Amino acid sequence: MIETVQARPAPAPSPFAPLQNDTFLRACWRQATDHTPIWLMRQAGRYLPEYRATRERAGSFMGLATNRDYATEVTLQPLERYPLDAAILFSDILTVPDAMGLGLSFAAGEGPRFERPLRSEAEIAQLTVPDLDKLRYVFDAVTSIRHALQGRVPLIGFSGSPWTLACYMVEGAGSSDYRQIKTLLYSRPDLMHRILAVNADAVAAYLNAQIEAGAQAVMLFDSWGGVLADGAFQNYSLSYISRVLSQLKREHAGVAIPRIVFTKGGGLWLHEMAALDCEVLGLDWTVDLAAARERVGGDAGGPGKALQGNLDPNVLFAPPQRIEAEAVRLLDSFGRPHTDPATRGPTHIFNLGHGISQFTPPEHVTALVEAVHRHSRLQRQLARAAQAS
Repeated sequence: MIETVQARPAPAPSPFAPLQNDTFLRACWRQATDHTPIWLMRQAGRYLPEYRATRERAGSFMGLATNRDYATEVTLQPLERYPLDAAILFSDILTVPDAMGLGLSFAAGEGPRFERPLRSEAEIAQLTVPDLDKLRYVFDAVTSIRHALQGRVPLIGFSGSPWTLACYMVEGAGSSDYRQIKTLLYSRPDLMHRILAVNADAVAAYLNAQIEAGAQAVMLFDSWGGVLADGAFQNYSLSYISRVLSQLKREHAGVAIPRIVFTKGGGLWLHEMAALDCEVLGLDWTVDLAAARERVGGDAGGPGKALQGNLDPNVLFAPPQRIEAEAVRLLDSFGRPHTDPATRGPTHIFNLGHGISQFTPPEHVTALVEAVHRHSRLQRQLARAAQAS
C-alpha cells in the first residue's frame, strides 16, 4: 500500500505590501547584508517636535497610545526624517498589566504609575491572563502601521519581560531600590513565581496576537533584569523569558518571525542568554561588542546569535563629528562583517544600549544614521576586496 502525503496548503496572499528593505530581518537571521541595519529604541518619542505636537493633540500619552491613527502617525514620524531600517510599534511595555486591571496612568514628568499595585496575597491569587480584546487597540495599530509603511521597512512588535512587568506591578511605579518587589521575592518566592507565570503566559499571548496582526519581528524588553542578583536573575527573569519564547509563533502566514531579547545590565549572563530560543540578543553599552561576538555570535556556517546594540545613548549629545567617530568605533569593534550570501554568520544590528533620551537633538540622529550606513558599506567593500586578493 502506497502512503499518500497531503500537500501543505499554500499560505493566503498577504494583505500587506511587499517588503522593500529586508536588511534588518536578514541581519536577525545572521544573513549577509549590504550594510549594517540601524533602528533606535524609543525612536518614536519626545525628542521629535512632531511627536510632541501629536501628543498634544491626543491630550495624553494613553490618548496617543490607544488611538490607532495617532499610534500609526508617531510610529512613522522617525522614518520620515531618517533612513532607518526598521519601525517599532508605538506603544508602552505596561499595556498588559493595565489590561489586568491595575489602572495605568501617566502623570506629566512622573512616568507610569499603577492605581492598584499588587500588595497582598489575595490580589496576587486573583491575577489572570487578561482578555486580549482589552488590547485590541494595540493589534489594530499594528495592522494600521503595516499598511501605512507600504513595505518600506519591517515592523517590530514588543512587550516588557515578565520580570520587568512585575517590577511595575508590585512597586506601582518606577523605583530606585526595588524594595517592594525584592521583599516579595525573598520573603514569598511562591507569590513571586505566581506573578511571573501569569505574566509570561500573558506576554506570549500578547506577542502572538501582534504577530497575527502584522508584526514581522518581536522583542522582549527585560529593562530591569540587571537589578537582580546572580541566581535570582536565572530564577526570576531568564526562566520566564524562556517560558515566553517557548510559546511564541515561529512563523505566520508562511513567513518566519525573528525574536529579540534585550536585558539591560545582562552582560554578566551573556553566556547563559546564548541558550535562549531566540535569534537576536540586545546589548547595553556596558558590553564589549567584540567580546560578545566571540562568545555568542558564532562562526560562518555555524549556530550563533545576531547581536543588537550598543551605543551609549548619551553619545548623541556630543557634536556630530564625535557621534560619527563613536559609530565608526563601534562598527569596527564588531569586526569584519559577514559577507557570504551562501552561509549564515555573525551579524550586527546597530542600536543604542538603551532608549534614546528625550533631550537628544534630532539632527544628531541624522549624523548617527548616516555614519552607520556609510561606514558599514565601506567595511563590506574592504572585506570583499580582501577576500578577492
